Parts: sequence; structure tokens; C-alpha cells
Amino acid sequence: MKGKVGILLAMVVLFGVIASGCIGSQETSETKTTSVELTGDFVKDVLAIGKALESNGVSEVKFSAWGSGDPNSVMRVYGIVEAARRINKVWEENGVNVRITITDTHYVASFQDAYQEYLSKQPLGQAGDFFVNSYAFLPTLADEGYILDITEYANAYKNVIEDFYPSLIEASKFNGKLYGLPQDTEARPLYIRKDVAAKIGFNLEGIEEKVKNGEFTWSDVYYWAKKAKESGVEWGLIHRKGSAHPDLIQFIFAFGGKLYNEDSGKLVVDVPAVYKWLYVEWKFAQDGLLPKDIMSWDWAKQIHPAIVEGRTLFDIGGTWYWTEWQTKEYYGKEGTPRPLKPEEVQAWFAYTLFPAGEKGLKPVTLSQPFVWMINSKAGQQNPKYDELKDLYHKLAFLMIIKASDPDINAIHSVISAHLPVRKEAAKLISDEKWLNDLKNLNLDLDPQVKDNIKDIVATTVHPINAKFLADVSYMLEYTKLAPAHPKYPALADIFKEAVDKVLRGEMTPEEGVNYIIQKINADPELAQNVEVVGEIPRDWKFP
Repeated sequence: MKGKVGILLAMVVLFGVIASGCIGSQETSETKTTSVELTGDFVKDVLAIGKALESNGVSEVKFSAWGSGDPNSVMRVYGIVEAARRINKVWEENGVNVRITITDTHYVASFQDAYQEYLSKQPLGQAGDFFVNSYAFLPTLADEGYILDITEYANAYKNVIEDFYPSLIEASKFNGKLYGLPQDTEARPLYIRKDVAAKIGFNLEGIEEKVKNGEFTWSDVYYWAKKAKESGVEWGLIHRKGSAHPDLIQFIFAFGGKLYNEDSGKLVVDVPAVYKWLYVEWKFAQDGLLPKDIMSWDWAKQIHPAIVEGRTLFDIGGTWYWTEWQTKEYYGKEGTPRPLKPEEVQAWFAYTLFPAGEKGLKPVTLSQPFVWMINSKAGQQNPKYDELKDLYHKLAFLMIIKASDPDINAIHSVISAHLPVRKEAAKLISDEKWLNDLKNLNLDLDPQVKDNIKDIVATTVHPINAKFLADVSYMLEYTKLAPAHPKYPALADIFKEAVDKVLRGEMTPEEGVNYIIQKINADPELAQNVEVVGEIPRDWKFP
């Protein structure tokens, strides 16, 4: 019996030892790295994450990329594909047996539809891991907890972050926290017809510097527009139509006003600046320099033909006009409408910032940047998500860092006529050799990426267009943004109505301001979100 008891005790002890060993093995498993500290050294960080994933038995990481926009902007999703290839290459060269696979490149035309789809798929856990869309949607997505706060990650990559234009980084924040990285943007230049300017003795030499220094203001624009009209040119100024967002609000900033109070979180109707904006519009229209019904003009039949056919001296447009004029049949002076040639666009148009409203103020431009955002559940379809979430999230962050490489950003800019968001990318599009390599697709890119951009590259890559983008990139130093506020669209619509009534002569500028205030007060919810500040200046003169 004693012998049996001894054997039993020995078995218990042995089981305990084995159990202890098992527990020990479990402890060894639990001590496997499930988190890494980002250092700012990209290769070092990628390797650390790759090795940590590998030690946890992960050999494949699956992500999806969602984007939207015009047909030429597909790098909004293929930038992620290329980033995955570059990280995979680092792992392969260093013997890390992990690969990233992009399972879905979901790209749709309407960025508003893409946003609605992203919202609807979030509760189901079916929204993309990466989402590229307008900064205007970022506050809502952040507030709902749908996108990842990358502030801490970005602190380790200040060397990269500081290469982005600061205003675009600010547009990627909500409540002081960073929720994405800028992907692209644009500016809205004042275009000037060189041939019309020559006809009226308007010397354009150094005009960009004069505008930068605030020496050439909207009073000067009026003076030369009047000269053009008197010389027989149909119009002095053409501008965009429809909603006042986002173009015409440049007048508010050019007259030193603001649209948003960061302290209160409310929209602002800056009465002095709004009054001066409406007065300039009214004065141009009443003197026949700007069509009174411009807010209802047709883009393809009226607005663009008036510009490309030289029937105006000035035009407030967008950087994308430059290539749009080369792809759309707006020019009909020879009978059959046709697109302009790059050489014609270059020969006919000068471009500068939106001038200061008056002496002593600064020029501006306006942008609506798109932003790389990361789903707050990025990587959730992968193994051991709850345990390895930190690794997946940091890997996703490193992917948007890599997708922001200057060459990837420069490719997107050249083929889509958007502005580069990084200073290094702006330098690259001025590099003739690099441009030729892009033209021939002689670049180290994923075959899938090359195949999807080859037709776009063939029709858009031209030295003249690249030079234009390089030339206007400095405008981002002066850019302003419309407030990313849920009630801003309602306020913008009221601005639009007031501008239309003032242009048509149905209201004086003062009546236009009062109309705006009355419309705001008639909407209790809007009134709670808008501050009306300042008074109509009684002694102000224009021009």
C-alpha cells in the first residue's frame, strides 16, 4: 500500500513538475513581444514589429484600403499597396517571414458616398482599415471613435511630420490630437490672361512677389479689370459659382476676417470682412466687370469657355483647372471645341495667390486636403487581434508613413493635378530625370500599381504640368481651410444666397450682411453655433 502511495505521490510531484513546466512554457508564450516602442527609425521599427508578429506565429497581415475621388486619383488606394510592398521588401531582406497583403482596394468616385458607406459599415466591422477622404469628415469620425488617434506614434516621426506643410497637419487634427496624415490638397490661384494683360499695358513681371507682399490688392484687381473692360474685353473677372464653399470665402480671409472661433468652437460671421467681400462683389457686378448672374452660369458652356477663350482678364479658379483645360473641350474660338495644349495653357495664363483685400493685409489661398486615416479597429481580421492590437495599429501607422514617401506623393500630384503635401515631394516633381522615369514608368513600383496608373501617366505626365505644380506649391504656405464644423454647410449656403442677391443688385452690401444675420437667427440650431462679431465699417472705401 505504502508503495502505491509512494508511486502516487511521485506521480503527483511529477505532474506538478510537468505542470510547472507547462505553466513555464505558457509564461514564455506570454512574454513574447506584443508591443513595440516606435523610435522614428523606420527600418528598425518595421523590423521590430515584423519579428514580434513572427514570434507570435503571424506570417500574414491583411489590410484593406478605401479611397475615393476622380479617376486620376487612384494612388489614394495604390499608395497603400505600394507601402505594403516596400515594408514586405524590408522584411524579406532581413529574413522576417511575415507579409502584408492588401485584400481590397475599394475606390469610388463620390467622396461623400464613400464617407456614408464608411459610416454604415463601421458598426458591422466591415469598414476599410485605411480610409482616404476629405479632412471635413475627420472630426466626426474621430468624435465617434472610428479612426485611430496617432498623436503618440507621430511624435516619434517628427522628422517626417515636419516635412508636411503645417496647415495640412493642423487640418488632420481634432481637439488637438492627430488623426491622420495629409494625402493631397490643392490651391485656388488667381489666373491672369497674359494676352489680355499685354493688350492693356498690365506688366505682369514680378506680380507674384507683389501679391505676396500685399502690394497688389483687390483694388488693383478692380483697376485692371476696368481697364480690360474699357479696352473691349467682355469681362474683367470670372469666378466660380454655386455654394460659397469653398472658393469665395477667400475674401473673408483676404480682408483679415475669420470663420471659426477655436475657443468657443463656434462658427463666426465676421461682419466687417463679410461686408467688404459683398461690397467688392457688388462693385464688380454693378460696373459690368463681373456677370451679375455668375452664380448660375454653366461650367462647361459659360464659365470655362469665357476663361480659355480670353474673354476675361482675371479668373478665381483651382489648380486642377490647369489640366482640366487640357482634357475638356472648352476652347471653341476656332469653331469646333477642343482642349488646350499644355503649351497654350503655359503661354496664356499667369497665376498668383488670391490678393490681400487691402494694403497691410496678406494674400491667401484655400484648400480642402484629403487625409490618410486609420480605422480604430485596423487589423481586426488578423490572428490574435486582441492580443496583438498594438502591433497591428503601429504597423498601420508605419504604412501611412511609407505611403507618404515623397515619390509616391509626387506621382499622385503629377497624374491628378493635386498639390504635393510634403516639401520633398514638391522638389521631386521639378526633377526632369525623375519625371522622365515616371513618364516611362521606369520606377521601382509594385506591378499592380504600374498597371493601374499606366494609362493615366501616358496622358498627364508633361514637364509643363509638373512645372506648374512645382510653381504653385508655395501657395500652401498661405492656405486657409473652411471650418470642419457640422453646421458650416448651412452657413455657406446663406453666404451663397447673399452673394447672388448682391451680384444681381437685389440687395446692397449692407442689406446682404443683414440678410445673412436674419437667416442665421431664423434657424435656432444654427444661431446657437454662430457668433456674429463686429460692425459694418462706415468709413471704408473701395477701390
